[in-house]
Amino acid sequence: MQVTSLLSSHEHKHDHDHDHHHHDHDHDHDDCPSCGHDHEHTPIRRNQIIAGLIFIINAFVVDWALDHASMVSHFSAMIGATILGYPIIWTSIKDIRKGTLTINELVGIAVLATFASGDYKTAGLVAFFMLLGETIETSTAAGARASIESLIKLTPTKARRIIGETEEEVAARELSIGDVIRVRPGDNVAADGVILSGQGSINQANITGESLPVDKKIGDEVFAGTINLTGVLEIRVNRAGTDTTLGRVRELILAAEKTKLPIMRIVDQYMVYYTPLVLVMGALVWAFSRDLDRVIAVLVVACPCAFILATPTAMVAALSAAARLGILIKNVGDIEAAARINAFVFDKTGTLTTGKLAVSRLAPMEGTTPAELLLIAASAEKYSNHPTAKALAELASEAGVALPEPQDFAETAGRGIKARVNGASILVGRAAWLKDNGVAADVNQNVDLNETEGFSLIYIAREGQYLGWIGLRDQTRSEAKEALQELASIGVRRIAMVSGDRQPVAARVAREIGCEEVVAECLPQNKVEFVRAMKARGYRTAVVGDGVNDAPALAAGDIGIAMGAAGSEVAIHSATIALMNNDLRRLPFLIRLSRSTRTVINQNFLFGVFFIIGGLALAAFGYVNPIVAAIMHNLGSLIVVFNSARLVRHGEELEPFLPGAENSKDAHPPAKMVAQPA
Repeated sequence: MQVTSLLSSHEHKHDHDHDHHHHDHDHDHDDCPSCGHDHEHTPIRRNQIIAGLIFIINAFVVDWALDHASMVSHFSAMIGATILGYPIIWTSIKDIRKGTLTINELVGIAVLATFASGDYKTAGLVAFFMLLGETIETSTAAGARASIESLIKLTPTKARRIIGETEEEVAARELSIGDVIRVRPGDNVAADGVILSGQGSINQANITGESLPVDKKIGDEVFAGTINLTGVLEIRVNRAGTDTTLGRVRELILAAEKTKLPIMRIVDQYMVYYTPLVLVMGALVWAFSRDLDRVIAVLVVACPCAFILATPTAMVAALSAAARLGILIKNVGDIEAAARINAFVFDKTGTLTTGKLAVSRLAPMEGTTPAELLLIAASAEKYSNHPTAKALAELASEAGVALPEPQDFAETAGRGIKARVNGASILVGRAAWLKDNGVAADVNQNVDLNETEGFSLIYIAREGQYLGWIGLRDQTRSEAKEALQELASIGVRRIAMVSGDRQPVAARVAREIGCEEVVAECLPQNKVEFVRAMKARGYRTAVVGDGVNDAPALAAGDIGIAMGAAGSEVAIHSATIALMNNDLRRLPFLIRLSRSTRTVINQNFLFGVFFIIGGLALAAFGYVNPIVAAIMHNLGSLIVVFNSARLVRHGEELEPFLPGAENSKDAHPPAKMVAQPA
């Protein structure tokens, strides 16, 4: 009956409790015209339902046990019917006083009519089944929201702030930018910030949907709401309170729940005519049959709860399945839009590639081993901030190579470095740098990589002796090829890559990931023109980028998807859908989820329509009495809710069970991304 109103009041209460800066509540009554329910209707308590039911059962027992106790039975049933009918009648009265006629009145009139006819037992049972249905539906729909709630739960209430040498416990909301906090193993991080000292393993499932913990060291960013598993960290706060990544994620999910699909707006528009139409039907049934039971059954079965629940329940389930995997959908209309996408345009750097240099080739000269070449180059570069130095250090740490300290370190920007490693003079840099420093060898004699294809080459010499070269490049994401193949297999007809990089570089990346269409040397406006041209040819286009330099292109697509949005305010706000992580396998999942959601909504709508038409026919011809009508109404609503709840389980195949996942407070640890092939 009033199930949507209960849902709405539950959501709005949640907002008031947790999100004081949200100001949407002035419009709550306008949000839900489809149900026409009073968002502040008389609260229904379980004890009230049980008490009323006891009186009704007592009436049946008295009738059965004592033949001549009809007065006692009547009185018991009347008390039960009053207790159960009161919330329904009171809600209807409040509606009428506001000048609105809604579906609440259908049940209100049905209960009143049964009561007035003196059939208190039927009146009580009809009211009981309507209230019971509402209670079950509300708790089931709340269950569908549970995984959203686990993602948007508040950050810890307490934080350990360091002042001088002392540590004090303060409320997390009192933290301000620049404060230093200490996070011990097992603690939740209380605010977004940068690690000043210590290193630890952080479970970021709440924010990015990564199930494996991520190792963080000095200088790395951490997010509020994530869990520190190991190590003591000192963190300088750079975003606090509702400005944190978690705060924004929470805000966006709650805002998405308030948005509507076009079909919901149409339903809202015509719902106002529904109650008068049913009342006219009830009057016609009375005129032809003079049977009050039939009229009451018509009013009860006509409550279109199954129809009204069709879309919101599917949407909440889809939003929660997506959010669990770190996919933020800001408007439920985009779920519908994603189902129709048949073309993808990818930005290259930071999207299909990691945007960071990685070592792709170690090429030592004869007499030198690859490990030795790496050790010398990485040690010499140890104190450089150049991307090359970072790539070498990363490979050395992965290979477990301990790097000795360099002496006499000197760097010449854009050319190379000089240093002493283990007492020997080392040169690392471009070919010209070695030549300028007296290395006579022809360093390019055995180079078989083409620098125009985006490879960056550095050359190494020790004591004037040429040792070999190392090739680096912007690394392609390991899951990119698999994700693009999957997109093609689910019916995406056109996949293109646009890049501001040189043609040979773009062509090499496209070859590696299996993308046939490449447009290189694109300025931001060229990307926008390309997307518009694709849409003009009739393609429904999704644009995928990192949200920073490609915001205009993201806005030009039918939907814009920003990757790696955790911690990036620009990325979260520049796209219609934000991926909190960088796992491209989320894209085919999103398309499949949106198609499944569309299917479930269509099933729910068809079921709701046929259920009401069939129920009205059965009630009008006297095949169902009011009690059966109330039971049918509940069954119809529950079938819709459970059908929608199937969507919550989508994406579980992206979440393998992982040892240590129990450390996470997220019940469903989502999949590890980046460079971990499934």
